[in-house]
Amino acid sequence: MSPPWWNSPSKYAARPIERRPPVDATRGSVAEADADPRRPLELVLRDLRTTGNGLGEREAQRRLVVHGPNELARRGSRRWPRELLDQFTHPLALLLLVAAALAWVAGTPVLTTAIVAVVVLNAAFAFAQEQQAERAVEALAAYLPSKAHVLRDGHRTEVDATALVPGDVVLIEEGDRICADARLVHGELEVDLSTLTGESLPAARSADRLDTRGPLLDAHDLVFSGTTCTVGEATGVVTATGMRTELGRIAALSQRTARAESPLERQVKRAAWLIALVAAGAGLVFLPAGVLAGLSWSAAVTFAIGLIVANVPEGLLPTITLALAVGVRDLARRGAVVKRLSAIETLGSTTVICTDKTGTLTENRMKVTTIWLPGGEVSPGVPEFHASAVVRRLAAAAGACTNAEPATPGHQATGDPTEVALLELAALAGVAVEPTGRARDRRTMFPFDPHLKRMSTLDRTAAGEESLRTKGAPETVLPLCTTLAGEPGPRPLTEQDRTRLRAVADGYAAQGLRLLAIAERRWEGSAPDGLTRADAERELCLLGLVAMVDPPRPQVAGAVARAHRAGIRIHVVSGDNGLTTAEIARRCGIGSPTSPIITGPELDALGEPELDALLAGPDEIVFARSSPEAKLRIADALRAQRDVVAMTGDGVNDAPALHRADIGVAMGLSGTDVAREASTMVLTDDDFGTIVAAVEAGRRVYDNVRKFILYIFTHAVPEVVPFLVFALSGGAIPMPLTVLQILAVDLGTDILPALALGRERAEPGLMDRPPRPRGRGVIDGALLARAWGFLGVISAVLVLGAFLVALAAAGWHLGVRTGPGSPLRHAYQQAGTTAWLGLVCCQIGTAFAARTGHASLREIGPFSNPALLGGIAFEIAFALALAYTPFLQPVFGTAAPEPWQLALIAPFPVVVWGADELRRAWRRHTSGPASHPHG
Repeated sequence: MSPPWWNSPSKYAARPIERRPPVDATRGSVAEADADPRRPLELVLRDLRTTGNGLGEREAQRRLVVHGPNELARRGSRRWPRELLDQFTHPLALLLLVAAALAWVAGTPVLTTAIVAVVVLNAAFAFAQEQQAERAVEALAAYLPSKAHVLRDGHRTEVDATALVPGDVVLIEEGDRICADARLVHGELEVDLSTLTGESLPAARSADRLDTRGPLLDAHDLVFSGTTCTVGEATGVVTATGMRTELGRIAALSQRTARAESPLERQVKRAAWLIALVAAGAGLVFLPAGVLAGLSWSAAVTFAIGLIVANVPEGLLPTITLALAVGVRDLARRGAVVKRLSAIETLGSTTVICTDKTGTLTENRMKVTTIWLPGGEVSPGVPEFHASAVVRRLAAAAGACTNAEPATPGHQATGDPTEVALLELAALAGVAVEPTGRARDRRTMFPFDPHLKRMSTLDRTAAGEESLRTKGAPETVLPLCTTLAGEPGPRPLTEQDRTRLRAVADGYAAQGLRLLAIAERRWEGSAPDGLTRADAERELCLLGLVAMVDPPRPQVAGAVARAHRAGIRIHVVSGDNGLTTAEIARRCGIGSPTSPIITGPELDALGEPELDALLAGPDEIVFARSSPEAKLRIADALRAQRDVVAMTGDGVNDAPALHRADIGVAMGLSGTDVAREASTMVLTDDDFGTIVAAVEAGRRVYDNVRKFILYIFTHAVPEVVPFLVFALSGGAIPMPLTVLQILAVDLGTDILPALALGRERAEPGLMDRPPRPRGRGVIDGALLARAWGFLGVISAVLVLGAFLVALAAAGWHLGVRTGPGSPLRHAYQQAGTTAWLGLVCCQIGTAFAARTGHASLREIGPFSNPALLGGIAFEIAFALALAYTPFLQPVFGTAAPEPWQLALIAPFPVVVWGADELRRAWRRHTSGPASHPHG
């Protein structure tokens, strides 16, 4: 492939730029808006006022002010009326509206107004929470700004894609997302245009194919924003940014992505329908039953309304949405950007992690430690290293066969870490590779192929020859070699040499070193024109082997141990040598000395049943020299066994596997844009430990959702039971609670503690239990039994008992009237207020009980959730205000209770929490470590 344009002796790079008078800033400083990018290149460059060295930084900043950021204008919130309307049509809201209609028919307009107000307030609250969650997920883009490589002031620089301006010289490589419309100036690419055209096959683009006719998208020398480079590398000059790009003209594409409804939200919505049907059915059944039992029509309707309202957990859906959004934000701060709310719950059920080695388990910081030469080993820096002509030849070949940029004063090295290490080796050997000279001397390039595991360049040498330099995995390079370098000259490569080289390679690999074979083929004069890769990469001369070390990240071993305690298996899927990968895996604690090492050819030879049997075993497996297609096969096989799979990847060809896995994990630092877009989660630090931290966070969010569902569902029982007692007694036992008091609980005292439970810290032992099975619902029988059959029953007995004790102390007995005008009216209101405050006290006890599913409260600390303490303080203040504020008492039917009545209900929080604490202690004693949090 031809050298990059900015380093080539192009006639355009040196062309003086015509000076024009300033252009009105409202129309832009360049004519790209009116210019056809398919015109002759000289005219395009002239109109864009750019050079081969790119723009200066000051000029780029000026153009950014004139043209604005390189981003699509977001459509305003046109969907908000529909989204707000949806809040009034979910089953719980519809059920409350039915209750409001019943209240209107029964002639109670105050109650009707109150219920409608609750529906409106709840809808507004839910709408606000969903909008906040949506904005939170959108804001995560700040953690993952798309990057572009450009030339600024003659230097290769990485900038945010939003900072691209017309006239910038962009450098496009395999895996890059193209961030602006550009005219290719040098190089060849294959580009995925499916974003714009829907065509899945890649399209060839070349700077040498001038195209002036036909549709713009078909032009062979143009690339467009929103597409991706799948093969090759090239340079181009930006012709349009932002809304002036072709993608900008089809900007509606960016508005088609709807918010995904998570499985958790679907489960809760189904539960909401179930609750709605049960409440409506109970109301319809008990309405005539109450009339037959002797209730008046008005009392029966009030009872039905109370039954419906008491069954509706009004704040459930928005609280879940907020908890998921909070979990996503917390993960982003820890280095894991989750791109969908729906993924946070899937993370918590991960059973298998398939991880790459380089950069994930290791630091991705390569350094050459040893060079094997036919005459023996040599280490960089020793006298023999500098004195050897073979070393200099090897170092020159290795440095030429790279695309990385070495470090220069004021600029860090950029590019693949392996290539950076080779450039450092060349500099140490005294044959430093200068990028401009490398590009000038390069005639063509055969880029790295993940299947062939090698890369080659055809270069002109100082001696007037042309030389093919090849670097790659020893097992793919050695078969192409026929001679072995030495002094004074090369000699034939014998079978004995090949056997010795394989043993040397295995020895290095067993030490955890990465190995590259460096080879060369020389022509006197010029190589033949039209040389194919197959023709070029043969009859090579092996110069030597380069051993490099990429040390494991120090924190990975601890993360692996935590994953194992959590019941998660880890397979390593790497393109590196099997022994090297196995040694690194062993140092990290993955697998055992007897764990299988499956190479790419061995995996290809396995049928589906054999692969399924291999993965179903207990071993953690090292898949070495694996192709990207192998990752896809592994992911499919694991999912077929109902495993929940997290798969890492960083290359273009990893995208299918990242799509197929339950959690596709892309590398944010070293990964390609294609991989990042295909993934569910992006690691901003490329650290394996962040994956385990994300699994832990996913489990914590899932547990917290169950905690506040438990909290909200528990109070349905003490709210419903008093109405049932009233109906079944035919009105002989007065109704302890009014509908407005229940609404005050559900919408006043419930919300803040529920939200606080969504921020609860991880419970001890969270990562010591196995993953939950795929498909297990967040609302299951164990949770309902604890909410309705245990905590709810205790709360109902306490609330009803407090009411009857307070009423009996005033002289009431069965059948005595307590209605308006009766002597016991005030005592009845005091008793009802005592029962309502008792319900609030039971809420407090339930909140503390719900904080843990298995551990004791002492283990997590009673004061470790300040948000919950604040919510309880508000709850108490709100309840006392309704009980003691004179102008609120007629509205809610309350009356200030006596001190002894307050003393009666004061122990309720301790009773509720204490009973559950004893239940959990009994479960810990009988069942050992918890397998599920809220059983």
